[in-house]
Amino acid sequence: MTFTIITCILFMAFVAWYSYRKTRNTIGDSDGYFLAGRGLTGGFIAGSLVLTNLSAEQLVGLNGQAYSANMSNMAWEVTAGISVIILALILLPRYIGGAFTTLPGFVNSRFDEGTRMMVTLLFMMGYTFVTIPSVLYSGAIAVLQLFDVPELLGLSLEQSMWIVIWIVGIIGACYAIFGGLRAVAISDTLNGIGLLIIGLIVPIIGFYALGSGNILEGMKTIATENPEKLNSIGSRDDAVPFGTIFTGMIFANLFYWGTNQYVIQRTLGAKSLAEGQKGTLFTGFLKILVPFMMMVPGIIAFHLYGPDLQNIDLAYPALINQLLPPILSGFFLAVLLGAVLSSFNSLLNSAATMFAYDIYKVKFKKNASDREMIAISKWFGTLLALVSFFIAPLLLRAPDGLWNIIREFTGFFNIPVIAIILVGIFSKRVPPIGPKIAIIVHVFLYYMLIWGLPTFFGITFDISFIHIQGMLFVLAVAIMMVAGIVKPLARPHDFTYNPKVDMVPWKFALPMTVLLIGAMVFCFILFSNVGLAYPDGIVSGWFWPVVGILAAVTAIFYFISFKRWNDKYGTLLHNTYNEKKL
Repeated sequence: MTFTIITCILFMAFVAWYSYRKTRNTIGDSDGYFLAGRGLTGGFIAGSLVLTNLSAEQLVGLNGQAYSANMSNMAWEVTAGISVIILALILLPRYIGGAFTTLPGFVNSRFDEGTRMMVTLLFMMGYTFVTIPSVLYSGAIAVLQLFDVPELLGLSLEQSMWIVIWIVGIIGACYAIFGGLRAVAISDTLNGIGLLIIGLIVPIIGFYALGSGNILEGMKTIATENPEKLNSIGSRDDAVPFGTIFTGMIFANLFYWGTNQYVIQRTLGAKSLAEGQKGTLFTGFLKILVPFMMMVPGIIAFHLYGPDLQNIDLAYPALINQLLPPILSGFFLAVLLGAVLSSFNSLLNSAATMFAYDIYKVKFKKNASDREMIAISKWFGTLLALVSFFIAPLLLRAPDGLWNIIREFTGFFNIPVIAIILVGIFSKRVPPIGPKIAIIVHVFLYYMLIWGLPTFFGITFDISFIHIQGMLFVLAVAIMMVAGIVKPLARPHDFTYNPKVDMVPWKFALPMTVLLIGAMVFCFILFSNVGLAYPDGIVSGWFWPVVGILAAVTAIFYFISFKRWNDKYGTLLHNTYNEKKL
């Protein structure tokens, strides 16, 4: 254990030293602190986005779901590609073109200050009581289970959790509060490289153990024994029925990747539109790897240990404890902590940014200087960190299956926010009263449909919460459109463009979009009854013909996008900015 701790500290120290070296003397103004001086390149954006997204909740939660059921939960990860495409091609030109620092700032430019405050409140409530505590809790529980901290320290599980949460939280808070976005992005990228390495090593070691020293034999085992575990096409009885991809999931994912402040803040700090598009689209390709890194190990655990683990969230920890060589344990611990730190410090940094720009500067001091904005964000970040340190351990009493619980609670704020953004972009006469009513109606109805009616009236619905989110998205949009008909704006909204960076799009944005869509479709084909979940062999006779057709169609559209659509897209953006530029 001593060797594990030493190697962990050494790797984390290297990340801290390198981040400090790269950020020293770079925070001279608010752009430098909150948006990394608008100088992030595609590689740093992709690395930071991936590690911000991937944390212990995925390592533990997704593997637990695969262990207990099948691959249907991979839909959350793979279909994120659709959302990053929309972010790269549609939303990012608008965000960067308006030189926005926060998403609520964009809402204010389209609607009004009241709508901005309501959206900011949704974000703050969600971050404070759901997202930040769940990130700290899931990280702590993973560390406790993987390295048996209670026995090592001679403490109870609850006491150990408090210690781990405070240690991890304080380190993460230091990055976010003192280093700003650039320090967060650089440390995220380094830790992200480590996560990819470990994420690919673990299933290889698992296959080696399952095949008694033969990796290919281990792969054959999961493809031929209980192949239904490899099916990503979820039925209505699964946590993620396949149909939910086309209802609530697409909007929940679009909220996360397209409008969630702690995600898009990296893209807002891009040195150019092209770099922002590179980073977001590359992120989509990295997300394709998640099922292999964070779900296949859960299925390997099922074959190695059987279906009777005490808790489904113990599947991945059991695999790590049993199989990971001691020489890699310190590196794994450092990477695991890095993933937790990344999500935590990103959330903290974004919450502090919103407080400074959307509350303090709006309600308290409109002419606040850069020095004051940075100072107030540090104070708020410190306070929010302390609050989260006390809330996170209380999740120890939460039900099993942390992954789905988090997804249910985020439904309170993700659906109304993405509905407001899309309506704000694609409509010109919807008044501010529309989104305000939509927010209030959504929060009330979502609570009643998910918890209120079953608890107080015994009324339950045999329908996935993801479908409910999809229906409430439609309702929110309908409310805003009706408001636009009943009480339209006197004059159509005219968006003001004021870019601070180069707005020339990446010349491979559309071709990479085509490849990303092809990769997503292939992933679902691979993990289906046509592919590895075929009950009578490794794959069905249809697998290779279907893959061949997909490859041919992808190649055709790649060629068309590169030769024709690319020029049209670039011309469209060029004309837009020439017409709207101040």
